[in-house]
Amino acid sequence: MKETRVIMTMPIVVDIVDAHNADALNEVFAFLTEVEKRFSFFRDDSEVAALNRGESATSAELQEILIIAEKTKQETDGYFDIVRADGRIDPSGITKGWAIKKAADIVRARGYHDFLIDAGGDIHTEGRSAEGEEWRIGIRNPFDFEQIVKVVVPRGRGVATSGSSMRGGHIYDPRASHTAAHDVASITVIGPDILEADRFATAAFAMGKRGAAFIESLPGLEAYMIDTDGVATMTSSFQ
Repeated sequence: MKETRVIMTMPIVVDIVDAHNADALNEVFAFLTEVEKRFSFFRDDSEVAALNRGESATSAELQEILIIAEKTKQETDGYFDIVRADGRIDPSGITKGWAIKKAADIVRARGYHDFLIDAGGDIHTEGRSAEGEEWRIGIRNPFDFEQIVKVVVPRGRGVATSGSSMRGGHIYDPRASHTAAHDVASITVIGPDILEADRFATAAFAMGKRGAAFIESLPGLEAYMIDTDGVATMTSSFQ
């Protein structure tokens, strides 16, 4: 069963090949809707908004997200930072990958083994597609979204892409007065799970052209980077 819904201002695709009814789909979408309600930076009624107003203690789930964010900041030498220039906390760079990973746990707990979850291009797959083949994920040309420049077979790993083509310059170098990263068009990171891929893809993009070398230094992660001149760089084991 396959369905697409818009949550967190992005299309989210859930495809559970071996599902016999819509229960798992509905549970996943209900969970993701709740994540948006509770942890969105842009909702005045969210836990994040309350935290920024100093009005509320954090829940266990938000505390988990904040701990992962701080861990990522330390691991990336400050290139990943959820504190905005105005001092408010925006955990969006962690929340999406965290939510996809939790959604995959929901599907797996129901006993399903062949599924895909795609939230705005950040993708988790397990098992095989409806055609009985391994899932194949295309990396788009950031200058021409109709063109696929690479195809990867993640085999259960997470695939996350950060870039400015779709949402503009929304990722910043926190160490350079929050100026937008400008010399990389996109970077796709493959990690052991979607949360690992997503959090490091965001940091690597903020680093600019040094991002691929940073991913190269991390065990278990690979990257395919396209700079603004159209030159692609991949890590040594990406192929």
